[in-house]
Amino acid sequence: MGFSRAGTSAVVRERGERGLNTPYQVPAAGPRVPGLAVFPLAGRQGVRAAGEVGLTTRAIWEGVLEQAVREDEDVYYLELSDVTFVDVAGAGALAAAAGQLRDGRRFVVRRPPPALRRTLDLLWPDQEGIEVSTS
Repeated sequence: MGFSRAGTSAVVRERGERGLNTPYQVPAAGPRVPGLAVFPLAGRQGVRAAGEVGLTTRAIWEGVLEQAVREDEDVYYLELSDVTFVDVAGAGALAAAAGQLRDGRRFVVRRPPPALRRTLDLLWPDQEGIEVSTS
C-alpha cells in the first residue's frame, strides 16, 4: 500500500487544518493483516509461497512443512521468491522440520528473503537438511 504526501497535503488544505501528526495518510480500512498463499510446484515436489511467515500465518507454514516431512521424495523444494518476511519462529519451524527428515532428504529453499538466510546461518548453521539456493 502506498501513501503519498501529496494526498495528505490536499486533505490538509481542503480541511483548512494546519497539519497532522504524520505526513502520510492513514489507511481507512484499518491495519493490514499479512497473508501467506501456498501453491504446488509444477514438475517437482514442493511448493511456491507468497506473502509473509509470521504470527498470523504460522499455522499455514507449519502445515506445509509437516506435509513436506511426510512426502517420500529426497528433495522438497520451497520456492520463496515471493515471500517478503519470515520471522524467527518460522525459521525455527523450518529447522525443526528439516531435523525430522530421514537421512539423505533435504529441503531446497529457493530465493528466500535475506533475513531468513541470515537467521538460518546464525541460529542453525549446521542444519544438514536445508540447502539455500539464490537461483
